[in-house]
Amino acid sequence: MRNHSIVPEFILLGLSADIHIQALFFALFLVIYLLTMVGNLMMLLVVWTDSHLHTPMHFFLGQLSFLDLCHSSVTVPKLLANLLSEKKTISVEGCLAQVFFVFATGGTESCLLAVMAYDRYVAISSPLLYGQVMNRQLCVGLVLGSWGLAFMDAFINILVALNLDFCDAQNIHHFICELPSLYPLSCSDVSASFTTLLCSSLLHFTGNFLLIIFSYIRILFTILNISSTSGRSKAFSTCSSHLTAVVFFYGSGLLRYLMPNSGSTQELIFSLQYSVITPMLNPLIYSLKNKEVKAAVRRMLRNYF
Repeated sequence: MRNHSIVPEFILLGLSADIHIQALFFALFLVIYLLTMVGNLMMLLVVWTDSHLHTPMHFFLGQLSFLDLCHSSVTVPKLLANLLSEKKTISVEGCLAQVFFVFATGGTESCLLAVMAYDRYVAISSPLLYGQVMNRQLCVGLVLGSWGLAFMDAFINILVALNLDFCDAQNIHHFICELPSLYPLSCSDVSASFTTLLCSSLLHFTGNFLLIIFSYIRILFTILNISSTSGRSKAFSTCSSHLTAVVFFYGSGLLRYLMPNSGSTQELIFSLQYSVITPMLNPLIYSLKNKEVKAAVRRMLRNYF
């Protein structure tokens, strides 16, 4: 990355300046990060080793766990380091790199949740043809397409952001680097970067969200056409975990980016929700609500312990 700025580094001021509260935050986020690592690694191990989980749905679930590991590791280690440091700095290059990977991993998760919604629609509407429609080649293609589209989107945004100049202001009222937090610090015209971010967000995140809504509308009509109550309940239960994950990810993410960039407490809470809390909750959501995953975890624990 070319360094266009006079300012060599930024100061992240997102959390409390009180030393005692910082120590409390460090302990809290360290526990959350360790739970995120253990939960998602266990989910990956279970999906990889248990033959009962070698299905399209659990293949996507394994990809989501891997993605949550990546997404959390982009932000939390630096957050933990800053909580222990007196000077909470990050270089301009490091900040832009974090922007890129936050955008790329978040964008991939957005695509993957849309893919998983389509997977649930096929499973409910065409259960007999599910294995043929959601074949291995299609599943791998959808995952690779999700990663490729998100990284291309992130690359375009960061390429435009490299032209921003940062001359005087250094303080970022946030605990991570995000493009909206950098705009008030720039002494150059941010309109090109802002327009690129707006267009990509509308096309990428809003587009995926609309695909998820469309899939669930089709799922709802399919469930309503099922005559038996037990059949409806079983069909709905296959979607409940995914729907919960969508609410957590999109609810906090959309609220964060729709709010004006002010460094407010609500803004920080929403950012913590989708970048730190949600990666920890996803394996819990799927393990608690998915009977196959719960059975696989029990089998694995019996084998190892």
